[in-house]
Amino acid sequence: MKFLTLTQTIFSSMLDLFLSLHFLTALLPVALIPISTSLSVETKALLELRRQLNDPMGYLESWKESQPPCQFVGVTCDDSGQVIGISLANLSLSGKISPSVSVLHSLSSLDLGANAISGIVPAALANCTNLQVLNLSTNSLIGQLPDLSTLQNLRVLDLSTNRFIGKFPSWVGKLPGLVQLGLAANNFQEGDIPQGIGNLKNLTWLFLAQCNLRGEIPASIFQLTSLGTLDFSGNQISGKLPKAISNLRNLYKIELYQNNLTGEIPPDLANLSQLREFDISRNQLTGKLPAEIGTLKNLTIFHIYSNNFWGEIPKEFGEFQFLVSFSIYQNNFSGEFPANLGRFSPLNAVDISENSFSGEFPRFLCQSNNLQFLLALDNNFSGEFPDSYANCKTLQRFRICQNNFSGKIPDALWGLPFAVIIDVSDNSFTGGISSDIGISASLTQLYVQNNRFSGKLPIELGKLPQLQKLFAFNNSFSGKIPSQIGNLKQLSSLHLENNELIGYVPLELGMCNRLVDLNIAQNSLSGDIPETLSMLTSLNSLNLSDNKLTGSIPEGLESLKLSLIDFSENQLSGRIPPGLLMMAGDEAFLGNTALCIDKIPESQRFPDIMVCNVSHSHEELFGKQILLVLVILLAMSILLAGLAFVSYKSFKLEECDKRRELKEGMEKDSKWILESFHPTKFDPEEICNLEEENLIGCGSTGEVYRVDLNKNRGTVAVKQLWKGDSAKALMAEIDIMGKIKHRNILKLYACLRGGGSNFLVFEYMPNGNLYQALRREIKGRQPELDWNKRYKIALGAAQGIMYLHHDCSPAIIHRDIKSTNILLDEEYEAKIADFGIAKIVEESEMSCFAGTHGYMAPELAYSFKATEKSDIYSFGVVLLELLTGLSPTDSQFFGGKDIVFWVSTHLDVQNLGEVFDSRLSNSEDDMLKVLKIAILCTTKLSSLRPTMREVVNMLIDADPCTVITTAKSYGKNC
Repeated sequence: MKFLTLTQTIFSSMLDLFLSLHFLTALLPVALIPISTSLSVETKALLELRRQLNDPMGYLESWKESQPPCQFVGVTCDDSGQVIGISLANLSLSGKISPSVSVLHSLSSLDLGANAISGIVPAALANCTNLQVLNLSTNSLIGQLPDLSTLQNLRVLDLSTNRFIGKFPSWVGKLPGLVQLGLAANNFQEGDIPQGIGNLKNLTWLFLAQCNLRGEIPASIFQLTSLGTLDFSGNQISGKLPKAISNLRNLYKIELYQNNLTGEIPPDLANLSQLREFDISRNQLTGKLPAEIGTLKNLTIFHIYSNNFWGEIPKEFGEFQFLVSFSIYQNNFSGEFPANLGRFSPLNAVDISENSFSGEFPRFLCQSNNLQFLLALDNNFSGEFPDSYANCKTLQRFRICQNNFSGKIPDALWGLPFAVIIDVSDNSFTGGISSDIGISASLTQLYVQNNRFSGKLPIELGKLPQLQKLFAFNNSFSGKIPSQIGNLKQLSSLHLENNELIGYVPLELGMCNRLVDLNIAQNSLSGDIPETLSMLTSLNSLNLSDNKLTGSIPEGLESLKLSLIDFSENQLSGRIPPGLLMMAGDEAFLGNTALCIDKIPESQRFPDIMVCNVSHSHEELFGKQILLVLVILLAMSILLAGLAFVSYKSFKLEECDKRRELKEGMEKDSKWILESFHPTKFDPEEICNLEEENLIGCGSTGEVYRVDLNKNRGTVAVKQLWKGDSAKALMAEIDIMGKIKHRNILKLYACLRGGGSNFLVFEYMPNGNLYQALRREIKGRQPELDWNKRYKIALGAAQGIMYLHHDCSPAIIHRDIKSTNILLDEEYEAKIADFGIAKIVEESEMSCFAGTHGYMAPELAYSFKATEKSDIYSFGVVLLELLTGLSPTDSQFFGGKDIVFWVSTHLDVQNLGEVFDSRLSNSEDDMLKVLKIAILCTTKLSSLRPTMREVVNMLIDADPCTVITTAKSYGKNC
């Protein structure tokens, strides 16, 4: 084995020598020119480096043969004219690092950080033995790191945030001069922390977050007494936080969050008098907090959330003078909160949610008027909320829900000009919403439900242009619904149910064109249902039940594709639109004695609703028509009787064969279990009797067939799940799809189980999936999907995913967003499908492999933990498919690259013409807007990706029809 290792080392050295000699040979003609030899070689080396880099912003225009290298932008020379530094950080560069840099023997600093450089790190870099600073962080470098232990002069080595693989580079322990070491956020193999790092006695900065490290922190690490920053966050480190950490007297930053640490915080931590930032969140730590921590006078950040700490917060914490961020949510703390916390410090963020604090709420958290985030939900605080917060105008997120507060909220506290969310729900507050609410112009979410509020809803609610959610149900609000609510163009959810509201339903509600969820049930509203509600094209749920509404149900509501409606317990009259009846069933209309329905087939009777009356003359004419039809049918029956008798036996034989096949599949369990989520009745035999010619798709969990229901009851799609794990996938899909209803989520009608088989019945999508539609063409080889249709699909899919992420509680992560899982109805409305591997966020760690190659976010390569941001990356890939017409792993992407890489390379050279689908014309400006959104969604760092709500808002702003149409006159394809 030693001989083999020696052989490999010699071979690697010979290869590097060969490459260096080859490069020097190429430079030989230049070296013979009678000028400074070293300068010519360095110029050639730098130009070769420039040649392999893409420079879309033109920062390297000065790198020319006619210029001496010391005048190149970013290049530093010593007094003799030799290159000693290259600094090209954050210049939007891409491409690869040329081995030519190895010729720069005087190079002491190479900084290429914060770019988009790919490829490998050249092994020839090991020849730059004068290097003191090597920064290649925040790029897209891949492969295994070469052994750079020959760089004995290195003081700074930062290779963090790339895509390196292989074993963790233990050779870093052979660089005794290192002062800063960063290898974080790479895809190294799982392994222990190398003991050799303890040899780096000069280290002041150790950044090894997200490196797949496991096991305990070696004792030698706690001998690095010069260390100022210790960051092992986002690994799988176990064991206890040792007392020996107190040896590191120069530590000012400890980042150990998201590991598997256990035990208690040692009181010796208080010996770290320089400590400013302390984050041990998301571990399994327990016990009480040592009172000695209160002596850390320099502390600015204290984060210990998502652990198992208990007991009271020591009163000594109230003496902090520089504390900026205090986050302890999701623990088991109890008792009264330290009264003085924040009194002497410039607090900016406080999150003490999901504990069991009781007593009065602390008064001084906003003493410095610097507080932006105040989160104290799900505790047992009681009494009135302190009026000291009335002047806390810096608040952006204010959440004190799920406590036992009572009394009135100070009027001035409703007026928070920078607040994005105000949540005082689930308490016992009284009084009303102050007119000062109109000052909160940045508000997107207002939650006041489940309190004892009364009085009128202020008309100033109409002055909140960014408001998306208004939840005020289960209170005693009275008076009319303010018509000014119609000004809220961003409003998506309005819940005013179970109050004492009177008057008409405002016509202006029809102007809230982004409204998805409207519930004003259980009030005393009167008058007609406004026709303007038919203009709410995004509406998914409408509940007007338990009011005093009169008149008829507007026919236009049929066009809204609602998933949930309820008009029950009103005084409505007239005909029920058939489409609404078929969608919601008769329960949605009960308690309206004057409502009626058209006569419908016997199989779909609604016994609790009367049939609409028809005139006597019409009945007589109808009777004669029926008699004539019966006579004709009788005559035809006699004529056909002979033929029927001849074919009877063969027909019966064929029928018996079919029944025998069906019976064989039902031998294990002769009873079918049918669970229905829709009023339409299904016959198990017509569902399970699938034919190969009706196969329309094959997904990750089963085959999908088209089934035409008998008696002209329409068409459905039936998924027959694979054997084996089908039951598990079946339950996952039912659990999720049975609970969610949205116009952009595929409707689940029913589930059928029996005979060892499992079937899911969905609404049928006549236009198939997006992947297929992108490849279909119509006359003149034009694509079936023009840009307006593609935009409509993108927005619809985004709204469906936004519903999963933001409107489901807890949120749902799909984990397999791709074009084949986006289905299209007859009007090209997008429907998200295939929830077989989706997960509810709070259910589990979601640590299993999921997703499809080409759509998977880069962080899933080293962490199987999917998040909402993983879905957003996948959706960004779908946007690129819509823009380019190509698949994520198209054959024209050479070298195993994907569509994200391919698009980025064209952006680097500003060649957008080759990015967009050439079959689409005159849409480049609109497509460019969506391309920018796609780039944001596919950003490498998940933290930089937008939320799905932000994506939807950006897509709405990119609507190609907004410039040329009005709200009531959309073009044919808009």
